[in-house]
Amino acid sequence: MHDYLLKATAFKGEVRAYAIRSTDTVEEARKRQDTWATATAALGRSMTISTMFGAMLKGDNKLTVKVEGDGPIGAIIADANAKGEVRGYVINPHVDFESNEQDKLDVKRAVGTTGTLSVVKDLGLKKNFTGQVPIVSGEVSEDFTYYLANSEQVPSAVGAGVLVNPDHSVLAAGGFIVQMMPGASEETITRIEESIASVPPISTMIQEGKTPEEILEQILGKENIKIHERMDVKFSCPCTKERLETAIQSLGNEEIDAMIREDHGATANCHFCNETYTFTIDELRALKTQ
Repeated sequence: MHDYLLKATAFKGEVRAYAIRSTDTVEEARKRQDTWATATAALGRSMTISTMFGAMLKGDNKLTVKVEGDGPIGAIIADANAKGEVRGYVINPHVDFESNEQDKLDVKRAVGTTGTLSVVKDLGLKKNFTGQVPIVSGEVSEDFTYYLANSEQVPSAVGAGVLVNPDHSVLAAGGFIVQMMPGASEETITRIEESIASVPPISTMIQEGKTPEEILEQILGKENIKIHERMDVKFSCPCTKERLETAIQSLGNEEIDAMIREDHGATANCHFCNETYTFTIDELRALKTQ
């Protein structure tokens, strides 16, 4: 099964829902970032949820999520768009701990419990939309739930999970978002709350081979769901050497001269995909003359 995301409604429009399998996407990020197990779980949860946030956008709109707690992992940054493309990285990828009391990866300890979660949306307007809330748990899913309720005023349940193999590769990753639309009845709200409380962890369902369709069916009931769109999901980074050339040119001839004189060239590394781009003296001179 490859990674994909579903957009759906349920209970005759009272509920909006998303579900995603993101195993391969998170594994690609892990390989590029060389993250250790707990860091992988924190990054994977953030990327998974960010992908669903991106699916709420339209056209060429995109967003950047930043989870910045006081834990040793440092900041988590993820970019996503309306096309199912996502990328992400952590400041300190080599963070891992013993399992917590629930025998799960201790993401809370890695992220920290003090800090902020911010979402910046590029909607093609003059100014970006920015929402920010304090971190409330460090478990990531709860923090995004709090963000939606307080910054965007949408009562939601957010779940994301990542299982990691002994060799640190990703065994399973996925998530869901269930949102109450205006006018949702108390009966519907109560039914969904009880259902979410009783379902297995999302990563367990993905590990068992459950599809996003089956995950939504288990949460919402098969008879209640209407699927609107299925979208492929993948790790994608738009960085290119040409983009970096433009960035170097923007520094000005004086800075380029310093690169030639002091460093005898230039090397740039992309934080997201970890690709390295090298510029020779001749290439820098060509950029300068342009």
